[in-house]
Amino acid sequence: MSLGPVLTCRWIPLHRARQYVVDNHRHLPKVQGGIVALGCYDGERLCGVAILGRPTARLFDTGERMELVRCATDGTRNAGSALYGAARRLAAAMGIPNLITYTLPEESGASLRGAGWREDGATDGGEWSRSSRARTDAKDARPKRRWSAK
Repeated sequence: MSLGPVLTCRWIPLHRARQYVVDNHRHLPKVQGGIVALGCYDGERLCGVAILGRPTARLFDTGERMELVRCATDGTRNAGSALYGAARRLAAAMGIPNLITYTLPEESGASLRGAGWREDGATDGGEWSRSSRARTDAKDARPKRRWSAK
């Protein structure tokens, strides 16, 4: 029985990770911002990326938390779990006690659970834009599931 490829995760330049997201993410075309990115490799072949940054929600942006703002793979078995686990370890090594991310309601979260994350509940969804501070419309304003890794 094959357990799948032997995967390694290591630092990757943000510009390369952002381009990978444009080319491979299932439903979000690009990511803005980011502090650090990880690449998942099957040998020398890049098979996924994770981008960590400041939390999108301003009330979570306290300096005690980072957000995994994007995770994208080419479908390689276990690449998602490898990236979620590596992101969790990286945040801990950086002294960040809490890492969060969000998924759509129809996404199972199996890769997150496999990497030791836990579901924290649902968001209300909606737009960031207000009459007093206009913002670009969200690509997907539906409620999301929030996950955390501590």
